[in-house]
Amino acid sequence: MRMNLPHFVARRIAFSRSKSFTKVIVRIAIAAIALSLATMIITTLIIGGFKKEISSKVFGFWGHIHITDTNINRTFEQIPISKSADYIDKIVEIEWLNYQVPVSVLGFEMIGKYKIKRTAGGVRHVQPFAWSAGIIKTKKEFGAVQLKGVDESFDWQYLPDFIVEGEPLDFNDENDNGLIVSKVMARALELKIGQRVQVSTLRENKELKRAFVIKGIYNTGLEEYDKKFAIADLRKIQGMLDWGSDEVSGIEVFLDEIEDLELVNEYIYNEILPARLYSETIRTKFPSIFEWLKLQDINEDLLLWLMLVVAIINMITALLILILERTHMIGLLKALGSTNWQIRKIFVYNAAYIILFGLLIGNILGLGICFLQDQTHFITLDEASYYLSYAPVQFNWFSILLVNVFCFFTTVVFLILPTYIVTSINPIKTLRFE
Repeated sequence: MRMNLPHFVARRIAFSRSKSFTKVIVRIAIAAIALSLATMIITTLIIGGFKKEISSKVFGFWGHIHITDTNINRTFEQIPISKSADYIDKIVEIEWLNYQVPVSVLGFEMIGKYKIKRTAGGVRHVQPFAWSAGIIKTKKEFGAVQLKGVDESFDWQYLPDFIVEGEPLDFNDENDNGLIVSKVMARALELKIGQRVQVSTLRENKELKRAFVIKGIYNTGLEEYDKKFAIADLRKIQGMLDWGSDEVSGIEVFLDEIEDLELVNEYIYNEILPARLYSETIRTKFPSIFEWLKLQDINEDLLLWLMLVVAIINMITALLILILERTHMIGLLKALGSTNWQIRKIFVYNAAYIILFGLLIGNILGLGICFLQDQTHFITLDEASYYLSYAPVQFNWFSILLVNVFCFFTTVVFLILPTYIVTSINPIKTLRFE
């Protein structure tokens, strides 16, 4: 079996116990790699957590797709639609969709060439809703409110996690006048569980009043929306609007996978809905939050590249010092017949060992901090600014592996160029002065 001389020498150098100034430089390089990787991991997992938590809040509260009358944005009057129309059954039956995408080679699209792909999922749930704007009044305070009416089909998968006090609505009791308000609204109007309030709205230029009882208080952290919306029984909203039991403001559609949002919305609008109805994604309806999330992607990319550059610069510095300290060894190996590339590979292998040590420590440090944050939430945030009271963590092992692999290979590739200094070392001169 033929021995790999560059790898053998590099391993001996890497695991040498001799004390020298180079060892200090190597430890600094390992620390730089570890801190850079730990920062990358923490950034990736926390920003991933932001996306997941905020998206689940938005989608859990409003659904993924809204179906309403086409003229709803052109008039101040609400136009009801049917909650039991035939098209709803067709939407519910969507399990997956096939769609065409252009065939691309090395990033270039092939003209006239297409392939069929399938969505990751389909429609998970459909539910009706109704809106009614009004004024909520107590004996001391009053404020504007948007009442959202829901029925027994309402998806309670997410909202119970947001209810900080009280309980959900009871749809089995027709006389239940329960109202779920936000923590922001409860604080502003001094509302408490069990308190009776009055909601006034206009219908045909006449004031209509209805009494409600505060049954629950929720908090999503999305303050700009929390201060507007309250949840009530759909039947109460229909009564306030003088609508029939089948008439609602719109239909909310929930999907299995968020990545299918645009495709499913386009299919529903073009292939299923009648001409008088309109569907739009929640991203279109509430763009500000999603624009904020896109900004976090830019911040993530910037920080990842910055940390990678720091790691590469530190490794180049360490590698150059390693080469300069081993000039006698380089001269001796050249005198014995080793080629420049064989000697360069010794230092590339040596640098790879240093990077691996740094990656190991960086993974332990980064994952340890993320696990601690996930369990204790010791990193807190201003909820009004970040929509969350703490920094969330989403453990995505594929992303962690990708960051490790990319960091390792990118750094190693950049270290090949500095080893070119080996070619300028003259073995006669280095051995003469030893």
